[in-house]
Amino acid sequence: MADRDEERRERREGRRRQESARLDQPREAVRNWLPRPSLDSDTFGRFAEDFARFMGTAQFLVWMTVFVIVWIIFNLVGLFGLKWDPYPFILLNLFFSTQASYAAPLILLAQNRQDDRDRVTLEADRARDERNLADTEFLTREVASLRLAMRETATRDFVRSELRSLLEEMEERGYLRTPEPTDGADDEAAPA
Repeated sequence: MADRDEERRERREGRRRQESARLDQPREAVRNWLPRPSLDSDTFGRFAEDFARFMGTAQFLVWMTVFVIVWIIFNLVGLFGLKWDPYPFILLNLFFSTQASYAAPLILLAQNRQDDRDRVTLEADRARDERNLADTEFLTREVASLRLAMRETATRDFVRSELRSLLEEMEERGYLRTPEPTDGADDEAAPA
């Protein structure tokens, strides 16, 4: 029984080696023995932005200056017999180098996130501007067509003048008689 299990394992290993040699087939997922930390990129990005924003404040500069002065005083004077970093202050220099090596990528990450936000805002602004331009062009065409239509419509004064000229023409041809102005006395004396 143990021989069969061993034989099966060897066959599986042989097949795996053959399959891994093929380039047209994807590899099987490799099992990781150590857990991979799952980092939320958005949370880390917000942390980087907050860190970069804090490093650019006067408060950070004041606290950093106070820290450096206290460090130097303790190591020069040796208060309470403490001198852990003698004069060239190599350990302090190491702290600054470490801080700079972490600060630079965090600041770059914050700048990249800001660039992404600016890009999205720019695209939204561009789309809004295109919609506004299309709306403005449409309204311009509508106003132009209304102006053309208004030129073709008859105004009240035009209609009145045309009616007057028609009445005059009809009177000249005799189609219409203009009533003579009469006094009210003539109408009363006339027999009925």
